[in-house]
Amino acid sequence: MNAQELSWLALWGATALYAIAMVASSVHLSRVADARASAKGKVPAGVAASHAGDASARPASASAGRDPAVASKATGIARATTLVGALLNGVGVVARGIEAGHAPWSTMYEYTITGTFVAVVVLLLVQSRRDIAYLFPGVTGFSTLALGLALTTLYQESTGLQPALQSFWLVIHVSIAIIATGVFIVAAVATMLQLMRDYRDEEPAAPGGLVRRWRNANVRLFKRWNWLEAVPSPRTLEALSFRLHAVGFVLWTFTVMAGAVWAEHAWGRYWGWDPKEVWSFIIWVIYAAYLHARTTQGWAGRRSAVLALIGFVALIMNFTVVNLYFQGLHSYA
Repeated sequence: MNAQELSWLALWGATALYAIAMVASSVHLSRVADARASAKGKVPAGVAASHAGDASARPASASAGRDPAVASKATGIARATTLVGALLNGVGVVARGIEAGHAPWSTMYEYTITGTFVAVVVLLLVQSRRDIAYLFPGVTGFSTLALGLALTTLYQESTGLQPALQSFWLVIHVSIAIIATGVFIVAAVATMLQLMRDYRDEEPAAPGGLVRRWRNANVRLFKRWNWLEAVPSPRTLEALSFRLHAVGFVLWTFTVMAGAVWAEHAWGRYWGWDPKEVWSFIIWVIYAAYLHARTTQGWAGRRSAVLALIGFVALIMNFTVVNLYFQGLHSYA
């Protein structure tokens, strides 16, 4: 078996294991939600009133993964398959690098397989410090789709590096960009859950304009999604999301700066309004606005979450639309 075959098999194996982890972790969350709903029904009204707030408002020590009602096979399957999937994902990336003869970060295919690996590693690292079982379905589901798309659509035969990429800056600039992307993926999942839980906890407002109708539609939708009972309170999710976004923003800042230095070495200028450069800066501005608004302008809650998700959409567009449809000096990526 050569490096190409090893990479291919390892990545397909990782895709399958991530899919299993997504299903198992979803079953886990549904059982947590059922257990909490059942516990609520058994609590006397007076006791419930003296402990106002839903089950998700409990401290971290009483989080979903430590709830006695959810000590099931689904929990172990989800974590084991995620870990083994990450190991296979890493093997696939390393084997691709051996096959290509250089760091495997020069094409969309290589960026995708490495980015999914980083996202799952970030998930596992945070999980080792605090229970975040509620993030597993989203992150493993995203990784399943991303790897499947990479293997079926984005795959390219390994070739030598173009002259502009034959630099040590490839390792510095692109590796940091990939790590930042992995962090932003996990942060985006936490932010989406924050919004869902926030709408679920809200009561429908009186009929009104378009905005109010949109909000009421979301409230009614997420109140039907009982598995959201297994998700922590919006405030807890927002705190986790903010920390992850802050780390990702620092890494993305370094990515933009390193890219400018590399551009000066390769093309003789720090900035040239290339589509990739412009979109990377737009992403930086959106996330900077999110962090600034969240910390200094009191944009806590739904508004800051929407702004963070706009940043993630811009990140995805930078990787897909800009790479595929805009011509520039970064078209090889």
